[in-house]
Amino acid sequence: MPFGENKNASWYGKDILSVKQFDRSDLEYIFGVAHEMAEMVRRIGTFDLLKGKILANLFYEPSTRTSASFTAAMERLGGSVIPINEVRYSSVAKGESLPDTVRTLEAYADVIVLRHPEVGAAALAAKYARKPIINAGDGVGEHPTQALLDLFTIQEELGRVDHITVTMLGDLKYGRTVHSLARLLSLYNVKLNYVSPDILRMPREIITEIQATGTPQFEYTSLEPVLAETDVLYVTRVQKERFEDPEQYESVKDAYVITPEIMQAAKKTMILMHPLPRVGEIAMEVDQDPRAAYFRQVEYGLYVRMALLAMVLGKA
Repeated sequence: MPFGENKNASWYGKDILSVKQFDRSDLEYIFGVAHEMAEMVRRIGTFDLLKGKILANLFYEPSTRTSASFTAAMERLGGSVIPINEVRYSSVAKGESLPDTVRTLEAYADVIVLRHPEVGAAALAAKYARKPIINAGDGVGEHPTQALLDLFTIQEELGRVDHITVTMLGDLKYGRTVHSLARLLSLYNVKLNYVSPDILRMPREIITEIQATGTPQFEYTSLEPVLAETDVLYVTRVQKERFEDPEQYESVKDAYVITPEIMQAAKKTMILMHPLPRVGEIAMEVDQDPRAAYFRQVEYGLYVRMALLAMVLGKA
């Protein structure tokens, strides 16, 4: 399937910092390129689209999936990767500023993927960088590439995004994945349910922002009232590392656990998603359920990140 030169030209050299950058036509284009990437991987495995290009993976927070996903994406496209996953052993530990680190790395690389514990870090890096910055998560702020792969998963699994009910469950306060996904979903005709303990509710500013789009949103503390109507159940882990008070974490860590019994009350066509890692909020027995989409979600993520790398490097 051919893609328009003008559309791709608009992404060449651009940063990917927030889901607020995208409209529906952007998403259709990204998903179209991701489809092509999936076909190429299935047919060939790796190819030379980004041969000679170098990605710097700069991770100030621990990451297995996102870091490995970007590495795999770049290598599938024929490029190379500089992995910097232990920044405490680098010049950063000596007090080097983020802008200086980024300006140094862009001398070696063509694109920088950044994960950082502070909200706004990716935007700060982009302000000083000449090469594209891709935000791989900034604190409790956004995780735009995760939201894109989540939306792609919904599209692929259900065949549509419009006219569905999405229920987000668990840590909605600190879970940057749900913040970004809710924003993307508000571009579509959807209903959003938020299920969480009171202390982990979706931030008020995000609810207000989405309210302005006319998207219906509802808050609950129990899954039971909304499970039967749910088309996508998006589960998040309660993130221990975001809590200053260990007792508060202990009080909510097992608030919701998805079991085979709970799945029996769900639609036969519902999909169960999770950004991973899980720590007990989905029982292992649920993995056998065909509606459990979280490991397929990981694979979709590879194709979306391949598409994004090709787009910002002008090769989509």
